[in-house]
Amino acid sequence: MEKKPFVTKAQLEEIVKEYPTPFHLYDEKGIRENAENLKKAFSWNPGFREYFAVKATPNPYILKILQEYGCGTDCSSATELMMSDACGFSSHDIMFSSNDTPTEEFKLCNDLGGIINLDDITHIGFVEEALGFIPKTISCRYNPGGVFEMSNGIMDNPGDAKYGMTTEQMFEAYRILKGKGAEKFGIHAFLASNTVTNEYYPKLAGELFHLAVRLKEETGVHIAFINLSGGVGIPYRPEQEPNDIFVIADGVHKAYEEILIPAGMGDVAIYTEMGRYMLGPYGCLVTKAIHEKHTYKEYIGVDACAANLMRPAMYGAYHHITVMGKENVPCDHKYDVIGSLCENNDKFAIDRMLPEIEMGDLLVIHDAGAHGFSMGYNYNGKLRSAELLLKEDGTVQKIRRAETEKDYFATLDECEFMKKYL
Repeated sequence: MEKKPFVTKAQLEEIVKEYPTPFHLYDEKGIRENAENLKKAFSWNPGFREYFAVKATPNPYILKILQEYGCGTDCSSATELMMSDACGFSSHDIMFSSNDTPTEEFKLCNDLGGIINLDDITHIGFVEEALGFIPKTISCRYNPGGVFEMSNGIMDNPGDAKYGMTTEQMFEAYRILKGKGAEKFGIHAFLASNTVTNEYYPKLAGELFHLAVRLKEETGVHIAFINLSGGVGIPYRPEQEPNDIFVIADGVHKAYEEILIPAGMGDVAIYTEMGRYMLGPYGCLVTKAIHEKHTYKEYIGVDACAANLMRPAMYGAYHHITVMGKENVPCDHKYDVIGSLCENNDKFAIDRMLPEIEMGDLLVIHDAGAHGFSMGYNYNGKLRSAELLLKEDGTVQKIRRAETEKDYFATLDECEFMKKYL
């Protein structure tokens, strides 16, 4: 699959006249088309809903676009709950899938009418203490342990993950919750990350559907929804083929008809809470080449760094890079593309074959629409960049301004000798 930027060099040259690099840029047209396709793919399930993982791209302008397609939000913190509330998400528009959760955050979720998704059986007591009761609708997160395998091998190792309850704990939790007044139950699981295969959701769905049937039969609870969570990935590398959401949805549908329908559970709603799949390909980090260094390797220094996109430094993750205007030039130069942090892992690419890069060239770092800006930080005093939205009509909207030095020093407002910068 060829990696092409969703923005042209001419467009970027106009954008940088007003907004200096680096910045994150999002593709409204791509976001809308993708959300519409997801909705169509799962239209066979009347109760289907995507709860967008706010942690992936926590921007209210993005949330409002997804809201138009019937999406809810999946939150993991108080501030994500607040952002959802401010955008007009309310009641069961909100799913709260947190872990190691402060009591007051359970209360905030309930105050907003959101659905609490319990990560651990001991959290039942915390919720009851926070609210004084157990909500009528509640969900539990499942972790089957061991490894999660598909036809192409081991995908992940849930047994090493800190999330979710064991099989035995799930049954005990549902009995306890039912005894405390819960009436509608959900099941949630996240067993593998960034799977670039159409098999993941159908395989996960099959496991959760079988569990749902057992829970109904052995505890008598009403399973109202099954949340397949995230895990549907994107092709970061050009040689990878993208997932086909229609094939994936058909696979889930087949498992639904084979397992849930015969058990008299044809009213179960299917939920997803994707972040990477919803936004990843529809955002990029735009940066400029500002230095070159010739030592034991050839280095290109750009004005972005890991503080703007930490996945390569943190995970060794691959992000494709396009040198704008040189898409058809041979990739005959080997570079490490680096940022300015005082850390040797601050590299967007290592030994990457690219066209010859000249100072001032604009580089597009692909697939930064999810877990890009949101994972930013201020190490070395670096400031977070702006977020811009490329509108369907070709205009650009600033949806988050770049941080300033005053933002960085703002929490030192009681420090007398910092006053000159505040």
